[in-house]
Amino acid sequence: MGLCAEKNVALSFLTEHGRFLARIQGPVNGNVLLRREQYRKSDQEQAAASIARAAVMAKVANCRTVVLRGARERTDGDGVAALDEAAVRLARVLTSLEKANTVDGVRGFEGEAASVYFGVFDHLITASKEAFFFRERNRRPPLDNINALLSFLYTLLVHDIEGALEAVGLDPAVGFLHRDRPGRPGLALDLMEELRPVLADRLTLSLVNRRQVQMEGFRRTESGAVVMDDSTRKEVLVAWQKRKQEEIQHPFLNERIELGLLPHVQALLLARYIRGDLDGYPAYFWR
Repeated sequence: MGLCAEKNVALSFLTEHGRFLARIQGPVNGNVLLRREQYRKSDQEQAAASIARAAVMAKVANCRTVVLRGARERTDGDGVAALDEAAVRLARVLTSLEKANTVDGVRGFEGEAASVYFGVFDHLITASKEAFFFRERNRRPPLDNINALLSFLYTLLVHDIEGALEAVGLDPAVGFLHRDRPGRPGLALDLMEELRPVLADRLTLSLVNRRQVQMEGFRRTESGAVVMDDSTRKEVLVAWQKRKQEEIQHPFLNERIELGLLPHVQALLLARYIRGDLDGYPAYFWR
């Protein structure tokens, strides 16, 4: 653990439900001037709305990409029609988002997009439908197998993002879309919005549709929560690490990078914008 801290590799400890317990992280980098500017922008409505709008536009566009890919992978007419209609509605939300100039306005469109996206998420699942189905997003605790997978992967992602933000000197707790709340990493949740369709949602669908996880690997506790057994959790973690090793072309950097570096790249770009080195925050749009 000491070597990981020295090399600035964060270690996260989670419960079997995917709830965060603790993280070991090396010294925080950056300087106080960057964080002071972050706090100032968070308190300025126009500046906060600009960053929130960029992150949510990327999220909606990336959700739309997931939907369109799912439509191409289906063969039944009803499923394809529902996914195509959702893609059209998400495109309309994107157009409306361009005019949102308040954080509350951005949140409203984000909520609308989430309703459309999760409304057709079940159509993206093509295998083992008796065990893996999606009715609605639920958490704390997750009440079905798909929500258990999503919650677990979202937890992994948000803690990767927290480590990336701390590494560049930003405060993970002070966000723009997600406002301050004790114990909540608001800025990490902001960046997670644009990245979770790419890293978590798509991986969840791949694990199920390729039958890499089985119904027997999930159990319901007395409280009604659904949890994974140790072997399934290990399978998911291995798939998570493999997913992060895949390469993509970053549209802003115009370079090929591993998916696992996306949180670090986006944290660095956000820090550059906050310092005034960039005219706007270049959120990640998946192609």
